[in-house]
Amino acid sequence: MLRPDMTLQEAQRSLTSVFKSGGIDTANLDARVLIEAVTGLTATDMARAPERGLSAPEIDCLRDYQAQRLEGKPVSKIIGQREFWGRLFQVNEHVLDPRPDSETLVEAALAHLPEAQAFQLLDLGTGSGCLLLTLLAERAQGQGLGVDVSEPALVVAKANSQSLNLQARARFASSHWLESVVGRFDMIVSNPPYISDAEMASLDKNVLDYDPHLALKGGGDGMDPYRHICAKAQDHLQADGWLLFEIGATQGAAVGEVLRQAGFSQVQVLPDLAGRDRVVMGRAPSAPARK
Repeated sequence: MLRPDMTLQEAQRSLTSVFKSGGIDTANLDARVLIEAVTGLTATDMARAPERGLSAPEIDCLRDYQAQRLEGKPVSKIIGQREFWGRLFQVNEHVLDPRPDSETLVEAALAHLPEAQAFQLLDLGTGSGCLLLTLLAERAQGQGLGVDVSEPALVVAKANSQSLNLQARARFASSHWLESVVGRFDMIVSNPPYISDAEMASLDKNVLDYDPHLALKGGGDGMDPYRHICAKAQDHLQADGWLLFEIGATQGAAVGEVLRQAGFSQVQVLPDLAGRDRVVMGRAPSAPARK
């Protein structure tokens, strides 16, 4: 039980024990991250001063966090932030958490973005803005637009652009995919909803209860966003521009075929670190499509 006279070490042991009893696989990690959030300490700070005492307000906050975690709320949603590609992004109930799987898309995109010349990037369904902002942070000459149909999500993305000092190069707008987008871009990236209706009911409770369903449901077979975007993407890509999607682990062949049918070449399916299909990418024709 958490009590006001506890040390950091004792609090972590207590939280870890409670979380393990609650069936949480990441009990020790969750306990440490929550304590770090409450105290403002780093893991190194905690290791150096395990006997540092916790104040009554800090214990009260930890009790609240403990209750939320036992109810199934993800740690990132409790503390309001998630690390991605070495940077912290604000998150809430209106956006998906940036996940390590999406770093596969970032890596693939960076391989095809110039390091020393200007480019324009478009992120469809930007959510927290993690894809757009990470790519712009890694490529100082780039500018980009992130669009989302969710106005609350755009609020989060704009806040992240400010916290990362990228507001001068990143802009955001409301659009259902490409419907309100004007202009052409050197690359389009998207992590669209790709969960089928049949899969929704079997999702982990942490996802189903705390992530926005608007960002999860991809239509009957989970493929609707890919078809919709591919049908219009060449109207917004420069010649030889790239289109990159994050996909569900079983969708590689199907999404690749949608790209080919839409006229894209050099279609590739890339695996994540676990060996599962995670990214599909293709290149637009050398002559841009006419509007």
